Amino acid sequence: MEDLYKHQALRKKLVEQLKKSGIKDFKVLQAIEKIPRHFFFNSAFLQFAYDDVAFQIGEGQTISQPYTVARQTELLEVRKGDKILEIGTGSGYQSAILSTLGAEVYSIERNKKLHERAKAMLKQLHCHVQCFYGDGYKGLPEFAPFDRIIVTAAAPYVPEPLLEQLKLRGILVIPVDSKGSAQTMKKIRKTGENEYDTKDYGNFSFVPLLGETN
Repeated sequence: MEDLYKHQALRKKLVEQLKKSGIKDFKVLQAIEKIPRHFFFNSAFLQFAYDDVAFQIGEGQTISQPYTVARQTELLEVRKGDKILEIGTGSGYQSAILSTLGAEVYSIERNKKLHERAKAMLKQLHCHVQCFYGDGYKGLPEFAPFDRIIVTAAAPYVPEPLLEQLKLRGILVIPVDSKGSAQTMKKIRKTGENEYDTKDYGNFSFVPLLGETN
């Protein structure tokens, strides 16, 4: 019980820190406060679970910095009932946040171990997320179109299949890592059949978005 209160207090502290960092969406902050981020950590590293930093989760991947998770989610403009495609399940933490916001979440991960681990954790937390093992560059055309698409790793370009799988007026949030430049967070809104409005929202740090299953 003492640990429960301790972690609740740490989540509240994290939320206050995110507010000071510029996160304004109340529902996003509520979700951050609700989801136990320490569940997604190895027990040896629990003391770092509520620091506003990214952390290694094995397989060469990280659980994103809470600010990054909050900012991407805020840019996504999630509405209850939205059908969302997540590219890069990773630890499953971002999936849990989206599910808590009332979205219908489809998440794809190319690393088999991470896919299985995240799937089990999300089930344990009663988060209704459909998890898939596969190549994120291809998206999930069989379940398209999506209201929102979020990419949690840096791509060298915006994959065309993801644009094609967006609904009209849908939003894609993706960090793009062009050669020789920083990783830029892009918010792309589909405004017509082949028309898109793109805005940049600063530089972030992500692991690379890899293709093909391993």
